[in-house]
Amino acid sequence: MAVKEPYNATVWNKYYGPNLGYIQEQYEQFVKDPSSVEQHYRDLFTVSGPPPLAPDAERVPGPAVSADADWLKKAVKASKLIANIRIYGHMAANIDPLERSSNPMAKWLELETYELTREDLNALPASLIWDNAPADVHTAMDAVHRMRQAYTQTIAYEFGHVHDESELRWLNSQAESMTSPAPLNNTERKELLKRLVQVEHFETFLHKTFVGQKRFSLEGNDALVPMLDEIVRAAAHDGAEHILMGMAHRGRLNVLAHILGKPYDIIFSEFHHSPNKELFPSEGSMGVTYGWSGDVKYHLGADRAVREGETVRTRITLANNPSHLEFVNPVVEGFTRAAQEERNAPGLPKLNTSKAMAVLMHGDAAFPGEGIVAETLNIGKLQGYQNGGTVHIIVNNRIGFTTESEDSRSTHYASDLAKGYEIPIVHVNADDPEACIAAVRLASAYRHQFKKDFLIDLIGYRRHGHNEMDDPDTTQPIVYGKVRNHPTVYRVYAERLQREKVITEDDVKNMITEAESVLQQAFDQMKEGKQKNAESKTAVALEPDQPTQRPTAYSLAGLQEINRELLRVPDGFTVYPKLDRILKRRKDALNDGERVDWALAETLAFATILKDGTPIRLSGQDSQRGTFAHRHLVLHDSESGGLYSPLHQLSDSRASFGVYNSPLSEASVLGFEYGYNVFAPETFVIWEAQYGDFANAAQVIIDQFISAGRAKWTQRSNLTIMLPHGYEGQGPEHSSGRLERFLQLSAEENWTVANLTCAAQYFHLLRRQAALCGQADARPLVIMAPKSLIRNPRSTSAGVDLASGAFQPVLPEPLLGSNPEKVKRLVVCSGKVAIDLQTELEAGRGQDFSWLHILRLEQLYPFPERELGAHLSTFSSLEEIVWVQEEPKNMGGWTYADARLRAIAPQKVTVQYIGRPDRSSPASGYADVHSFEQRRIVREALKLNTQVQAPVPSS
Repeated sequence: MAVKEPYNATVWNKYYGPNLGYIQEQYEQFVKDPSSVEQHYRDLFTVSGPPPLAPDAERVPGPAVSADADWLKKAVKASKLIANIRIYGHMAANIDPLERSSNPMAKWLELETYELTREDLNALPASLIWDNAPADVHTAMDAVHRMRQAYTQTIAYEFGHVHDESELRWLNSQAESMTSPAPLNNTERKELLKRLVQVEHFETFLHKTFVGQKRFSLEGNDALVPMLDEIVRAAAHDGAEHILMGMAHRGRLNVLAHILGKPYDIIFSEFHHSPNKELFPSEGSMGVTYGWSGDVKYHLGADRAVREGETVRTRITLANNPSHLEFVNPVVEGFTRAAQEERNAPGLPKLNTSKAMAVLMHGDAAFPGEGIVAETLNIGKLQGYQNGGTVHIIVNNRIGFTTESEDSRSTHYASDLAKGYEIPIVHVNADDPEACIAAVRLASAYRHQFKKDFLIDLIGYRRHGHNEMDDPDTTQPIVYGKVRNHPTVYRVYAERLQREKVITEDDVKNMITEAESVLQQAFDQMKEGKQKNAESKTAVALEPDQPTQRPTAYSLAGLQEINRELLRVPDGFTVYPKLDRILKRRKDALNDGERVDWALAETLAFATILKDGTPIRLSGQDSQRGTFAHRHLVLHDSESGGLYSPLHQLSDSRASFGVYNSPLSEASVLGFEYGYNVFAPETFVIWEAQYGDFANAAQVIIDQFISAGRAKWTQRSNLTIMLPHGYEGQGPEHSSGRLERFLQLSAEENWTVANLTCAAQYFHLLRRQAALCGQADARPLVIMAPKSLIRNPRSTSAGVDLASGAFQPVLPEPLLGSNPEKVKRLVVCSGKVAIDLQTELEAGRGQDFSWLHILRLEQLYPFPERELGAHLSTFSSLEEIVWVQEEPKNMGGWTYADARLRAIAPQKVTVQYIGRPDRSSPASGYADVHSFEQRRIVREALKLNTQVQAPVPSS
């Protein structure tokens, strides 16, 4: 095929090195068979002719290098070798202290695989295969040697999954540099060894002093402590005011002692005074799980100080964590976001990610095994949750209790999950503490540069069993044969420094003597009862007091002015016409004779709370609009797509308002919101489930943190959880917020559980909860929020009901109760079924219901015994109390209310149940069956004719 001659030199100027060799190969194929190359290459060669150095082509003067095809092919192969060292070098790296791993990809790093020899590579200039090669790298062989040195030692890099070109270029340049991160000087190396001596001797002192007690030793991954030291120094240097840490039990005591400064004698006291020496401290005990925080000053050396001799004060917090390992992750992320935000002005909170930093330590079995990890990684870059990057460390001992890696994950590395989130990964040998410090310095620099997560896979081993009472030889005899003969980390490093003449044997002995002396002195102090009076961290259960009542009414004139403001939009902003009509219906809602619906009551509550100076944070899967298209706190311009929130422009507002649509996740988001609230208790934090049932997926956070955190750790929270709940025939996954579970967890005044029936109640309850923010009597609130009641006119309220009164734990049915002395049946119910009963009463107007009264239990916990008792005292003819609910008998409130109602029922008054029978599933999947059952419940409660033909579900 003919081509245009001569070739266009300008076109080829951008091709050089391996790219030029590749173009040459494409041209050779093109000459033989044009259809064998892609269309754009055919066009290129047809228009511009052959590339430089092509056979029979015009050549420009250049360096005296071989131009034959064989030479070009070798250049291309050498380039592929360099690329594969970058990609696969970690597979051949020396990252396992016990050398348990094979190197299946090592062949990709060998010259023979590419049919290359040393002579071939020595004949090629390094610049052909390595752009910006260092000045001392002259040949391709030099380049291969330097690349192997960078990528296959005790630190290994996985960056190929990072798609951002600038990030990848930066990461590769850092990995290939011999000077960045800066290597340790001799003073730093001595301090590093001293730290490792302290770490190991703390563990061995516990081992011999408290024989047989669990401590979940760090031994085998001792380098974690100096790594955390380095993270703290780097974060303090970058201006962090807070460093928030989360970890499970492995190594926790060592981190508490050496990073957070928990005194040795207090730790020893927790062992010594344990009532059960065999079980304490354990995963579920306070000694290990209880967190710690304190101010620490880090002197910044001359090479890292802003000014010579400067000190920086940083607050370090280790989060409380139960034995659910990774579930602390989102809690710590919430801590961090809360520490970074300023909430004292209208609009969205102002985020400064340099103010705080999160550090999460993971287990190698738990990181890929527990779904909460993926959920937490997923929120890392999202608007409402990102915090400028978390440093993750997998404390990898390559075993999960007794389960080998091949039985606990389907991936090659424990860290592979992070690849899906484009998080850079460094694998490092825990026996090389200097490599571990280099990994931390790289992680800190990356976070500072790109504000994103970084993961370090610290590969070590576990010197003992899962706990110190286990015998690991029964399940891992080969591995523990190696462990017994393997020197500990500080010994490996001490021998290295002695070989390099950095220290002497006497230096090492002095370090050991000093470490042992400090430990023994602390133990003696503990035995003598002279524990230091440092900030006490021993958890004492808070008294089960009830929240103090605070006024919640707001002037009607003030509400009307707020309502007018909420309906204003900026000039040029176009509200979606259908929505505009809906919103404008709220204009007169606060006037005489008008009604306030659920959504408006909520918005007015939020507005008044902001004017009171309390910041609000609301998140959930559809929270901006509302799952049921009722809230609309964020408006979308129907022409430009721009966003506007009326609550951001509220006059006299003294606090921020953040409302975020969350990812499709419950556990991580709820954990995040709990952490945010604990760290920023002055903030009114709300999490809303899309449907109440979806809280099932956050059960660990509810059980272990929200309901029990106050009792276990004196950890205060006033987090509000909204769970849409009610039986409308939508089937078993969209009916029940599992009210029964929250009632089962209710004790010691740990929270409030409510199931409301009208807008004014919602208004007052929100304002009451907001008033608890930052107070000693704060506690969480669980609301069984409505679905159909959002638009039911019977759940609306008059404006004056918001402007007066307060939240009422018990509401009497307004259509009944005019003759209390005639009441024989008292129906007690909660939530939507009360409105169903009212609907039926309205349909039966004219009938004599003087024998009946209905009380709505708006607050189920704490149980309003006094309020119910006051109503009961007025019914002199009462014969029966009937608990009515729409949930199955083994669910809902019946099993909780039964004994409590019997306890306050007058003598000879029976307590009975009306509702669905026991069921394994919360609701029927057939709408007609649901309707039949619901009608039967209501009519039976009102003693109406219940002879209704039951439907037959169609198949």
